[in-house]
Amino acid sequence: MDVVNIFLTSELGESLDDFVHDQRRFTFDRLGPDGPRRLVEGPMWAFIDWVLPELAGLEMCRRLRSDTRTADAHVTMVLEEDDAEDRRRALRAGADDYVIGPLTRTAVLDRVLALQSRTSERLATRRFELGALTIDMAALQARWDEEPIVLRPNEFRLLRYFAENPNRVLTRDDLINGLGKREPPIDERTVDVWIGRLRRAIKAAGGGNPLRTVRSLGYVFDLG
Repeated sequence: MDVVNIFLTSELGESLDDFVHDQRRFTFDRLGPDGPRRLVEGPMWAFIDWVLPELAGLEMCRRLRSDTRTADAHVTMVLEEDDAEDRRRALRAGADDYVIGPLTRTAVLDRVLALQSRTSERLATRRFELGALTIDMAALQARWDEEPIVLRPNEFRLLRYFAENPNRVLTRDDLINGLGKREPPIDERTVDVWIGRLRRAIKAAGGGNPLRTVRSLGYVFDLG
């Protein structure tokens, strides 16, 4: 079943249950200043409040557009009132459109269902290029200096998550949550097995060992 990811900066993102429609599952999450806390697979929609506690909604919009994980998201700015200058500023900051708040579950789903067919193919064609590493989402293929990295689906997703968070310590719990493996519960030591498989695959492709273990903390994907 295809997944459509809906992120909101408001508390609404933490309280809504999944919604299934026309062979698609619509999931909801809250979006913070640092972007998604998990791997986003499938189209992404972001509803950004004009006023946020930690930064301006306009700045949040600019961050999403400059982040490779979210650059292709459909961004809707949630305005407090229908002000022409606010609308222009939102669009200049990178928003695709805008709505007048406050939002409800029905309003969010109506907006996404009306427009999602226009954007459903965006993410599938994404291509990550980070140094020697290339990840082709359309082909579900990763390469190191053009040499294929032979990966199982789970390790492919793990590599993509590391590539989206380079040079950052990720705990085992971060990786479990990031890959959406929280239910059913997974032993944290299972992550070590995933890492071992990924390391061997990268090494076989000539990539050495860019996955560094940080004792008692987790792992870092070193990308100079």
